[in-house]
Amino acid sequence: MTPHAIRSRIPAVAPLIAFCAATVLLIPVENFPAGLAVWVLAAVLTALQPDPRVRRNLGVLLACVLVLAFAPIHTDLSTSHFLTLGSVFLAVVLGPALFMRWKAPGEIRWRLWPVQFSWRDLIYTLISIPLAWGIIELYFFYLNPELPTHWPLPEVFQVEAVKRLAVGINCVGIWDELFFVNTVYAILRGVFPARIANPAQAVVYTSVLYDMAFTGHGMWIVYGFALTQGVMYEKSRVLLYVLIVHLIVDLFLVMAILQHHYPTHSLPLFF
Repeated sequence: MTPHAIRSRIPAVAPLIAFCAATVLLIPVENFPAGLAVWVLAAVLTALQPDPRVRRNLGVLLACVLVLAFAPIHTDLSTSHFLTLGSVFLAVVLGPALFMRWKAPGEIRWRLWPVQFSWRDLIYTLISIPLAWGIIELYFFYLNPELPTHWPLPEVFQVEAVKRLAVGINCVGIWDELFFVNTVYAILRGVFPARIANPAQAVVYTSVLYDMAFTGHGMWIVYGFALTQGVMYEKSRVLLYVLIVHLIVDLFLVMAILQHHYPTHSLPLFF
């Protein structure tokens, strides 16, 4: 069988499945021997694809996942950790954006504002307020009550520590949408239909956030949230709504963490 015949027999979804499996093994599971083996398999399957767009797009994402696999993804609030993790997060956003701008202009779009007003997007954004509060309450105080301890804070309430917590969580929240939706989903969407690209980006989304803090039942909640963000971006193709929704969730997240650490302290809604 000729190399061309071998390539034609490997569907594009095969390297995508291997890519998702490698992401899970490398990042949240941290099984590097198995993860690297599956990553190599994904890379080989990608290289065998007859479509150069599939080879290019999956190759970019495989590189991103390999970088993230060795990143210190956790909730340390120190300045050194902010700078280290921030540099890695910035690299996997800017690197693909610059590369795709060169090789496939327009595939990654940095459009913040909508071209026209949409009641659908506004209603979804407003609905996210009570939904975010309810899900955070359920997740933090009933399903995984130990979860807030994943964010270390001093025993005595300190304004500086609270500011660091809020800044860190919100910066990560903004990065989440810039990377998972505006980068991973956008790149996958260039070669796959939405019904395939969205579940795949949600795997990457969930893997990184599980590794960071959202363990236990959180992976199902995060996965569902990632799917809805992908759908919203698919419909609007702008960053504004997905960013607003994520920052609403982050507001309730910060409040839940502080409520756990300082139950007797009177907390303002905004700080």
